[in-house]
Amino acid sequence: MATAKKTAPKKASAKKAAPKKATAKKPVAKKVAAMKEVAKKPVAKKAAPLKKFPSGAVPIEKKLRALFDLQGIDSKIDSIRTIRGELPLEVSDLEDEIEGLATRVTNFKDETEKIEDTITNKKLEIKESKSIIKKYEKQQGNARNNREFGSLAKEIEFQHLNIQVAEKKISEFKMGIDSKSDTIDSAKKDLKERKGDLKHKKKELDEIVAETEKEERKLSKKSTEAERYIEDRLLIAYKRVRLNARNGLAVVSVERNSCGGCFNKIPPQRQLDIRLHKKIIVCEHCGRILVDPEIAEVKL
Repeated sequence: MATAKKTAPKKASAKKAAPKKATAKKPVAKKVAAMKEVAKKPVAKKAAPLKKFPSGAVPIEKKLRALFDLQGIDSKIDSIRTIRGELPLEVSDLEDEIEGLATRVTNFKDETEKIEDTITNKKLEIKESKSIIKKYEKQQGNARNNREFGSLAKEIEFQHLNIQVAEKKISEFKMGIDSKSDTIDSAKKDLKERKGDLKHKKKELDEIVAETEKEERKLSKKSTEAERYIEDRLLIAYKRVRLNARNGLAVVSVERNSCGGCFNKIPPQRQLDIRLHKKIIVCEHCGRILVDPEIAEVKL
């Protein structure tokens, strides 16, 4: 009978614990329902990457045209990035200058406050010296002998000198405050102008970024389209030459019997080979890919 009494409370506690398990499942059920709702929504499909043409399927002439077009597109992207690249530097320089001017103004204000505190202390010293002088002058009236009178006279003279030195220091400090206030006003004026310049530059940068991002995306799309006609080996060589070239030109046309990149003369036989469009020909001097001027007139 004693053991039955002990086990009875355990069963009761098990029944009480059951509702807790039921409540714990509710948030899980909500999450599952939410996930099902998300699963029902249509997912945007990513655009499939453009496939490259097989190397042998693209004629040399078309490759040359693709290379020339790719060069033009990449040059435009370079110019866009150059324009955008200069403005962030200008904005950064202005922000640094503004921070420096603000720090300068703060430092000058701190220095002015310290000088004003020093002037206040000097004024207190003058007040104290005057109080001492009055005390010694009163003691002089009760001097017992000439020696005591002379000693007091020297103390009075010393306090007068202290007052003169303190007054001189105060005038110097006031001149320093006037000079610093002029510097602070000038720095505040410069700070206001630089803040105006920064606001203008940031607005200009935002506008250029908004414009150039769209254009750059379009050009990048065109660049990817042009790369389809060029095999990987040739594309790697093109990018390597572009990286090493000062102006980023890896593909140039023949101009006045010379390379359009380094302006060195091209032998007549090589010029004939370039006009025939039978193979990829590079400049012997700079390594740039050479194309016939007619290529520039025909777009993909």
